[in-house]
Amino acid sequence: MPIHHIDAGDQSSIRDIYTTDASEASLPKFRLPQGRTEPHAAYSLVRDELLLDGNARQNLATFCTTWVEDEVKQLMSDAVDKNMIDKDEYPQTAEIENRCVHILADLWHAQKSWETVGCSTTGSSEAAMLGGLAFKWKWRQRREAEGKDASKPNIVTGPVQICWKKFARYFDVEIREVPLEGDALGLQPADLRKYCDENTIGVVATLGVTFTGIYEPVEALARELDAIERDLGLDIPIHVDAASGGFIAPFIQRDLVWDFQIQRVRSINASGHKYGLAPLGVGWIIWASKEDLPEDLIFYVDYLGGNMPTFALNFSRPGGEIIAQYYNFLRLGRDGYTAIQQACSDTAQWLGNALAKLGPFEMVYDGHGGLPAVAYKLTDSDHGFTLYDLSERLRMRGWQIASYPLPSNRQETVVQRILIRHGVSRDLARLLLDDMKRAIKHLSENPVPNSTAKPGFHHG
Repeated sequence: MPIHHIDAGDQSSIRDIYTTDASEASLPKFRLPQGRTEPHAAYSLVRDELLLDGNARQNLATFCTTWVEDEVKQLMSDAVDKNMIDKDEYPQTAEIENRCVHILADLWHAQKSWETVGCSTTGSSEAAMLGGLAFKWKWRQRREAEGKDASKPNIVTGPVQICWKKFARYFDVEIREVPLEGDALGLQPADLRKYCDENTIGVVATLGVTFTGIYEPVEALARELDAIERDLGLDIPIHVDAASGGFIAPFIQRDLVWDFQIQRVRSINASGHKYGLAPLGVGWIIWASKEDLPEDLIFYVDYLGGNMPTFALNFSRPGGEIIAQYYNFLRLGRDGYTAIQQACSDTAQWLGNALAKLGPFEMVYDGHGGLPAVAYKLTDSDHGFTLYDLSERLRMRGWQIASYPLPSNRQETVVQRILIRHGVSRDLARLLLDDMKRAIKHLSENPVPNSTAKPGFHHG
């Protein structure tokens, strides 16, 4: 019979986690520890700290996916070693990325979706910057060919996510963010003549404004730019920032014309990890045709034995999120995405209707015609509390609800926004509504005359 030798001094497999050396001291914060820690103890101690995070499913301030199927988790685990940049070593992952690009091009009505170009990114922020760079390069090439000055590019937007302001600063482009006039919540066609000129590299139309969830009128903006070209000779393209709406409108607002059906729309970005239902870390940028992406922006890289074209701000990055995106396309299809997004939209509209009946709120966006979301403000009466106070009170029950002022020129209007995503059921929304009623009752009975509550986080 075999003889087994046991090290009587090795107690790591039977020792209680909370009697290990690592558990009896504060975890390292500024210096690498000298010794090692048993894997099960290290895991448990780190996991314990993560218990202090909020419950992601109750975070109704974020656009990002907080629920995925077990199969997605398994695919992410299977792909943990796949480097998206290394297309020579992982050709099938590269093929899956390519399939996603053409599926999205078809979904967004590109004329020749099998021929157009696009790529995955770490999120829609990177994708938006790539779209802006392509606009800048095309505009500069045209200006130089005409012998004109190309030193003062500008881009015209409505109330946009911070990535566009980063793009403008990092890549030396003036951003002309049109202030909100009257009751407007986004960029309007009448704004364009005042802000566009010969140095305008493009107009950004947002399909799902961060602050409220509404869609800007892409088709109407394009018609006004057509008129500007007829009158002034300025040919200005549109980039659609469809970070969220790009995975909503094609399924539940099919009659809306916003994408490559409009000739002036030359590029579109979207977040796979928002309403695309993929895990965090994937965005998409698609151009209407190959001619819309200047060749000068593409790098051909000799890397690990292969020569690969790349256009990105990042280099090495994981492939699991792209694989998970393709899994969702395969798993859900048009019917599945339609069912999920319609359910989210129905819940948002139900919640909007219920909130309007509570008394203290005036709806700014009720969930109809845009993203599955609601936005509202307090009525003009003195309620004894602010929306910031209400956000803080709801957080005591775990809910993260965003409260913030609208952009200029409507900073005096403070709104609260709730996003309904996959995994936010009607029952969960009802529980939120019950907690909101209790919070309003408490704050009404206990006014906060000198509130110090501040705006809450509002972007996913």
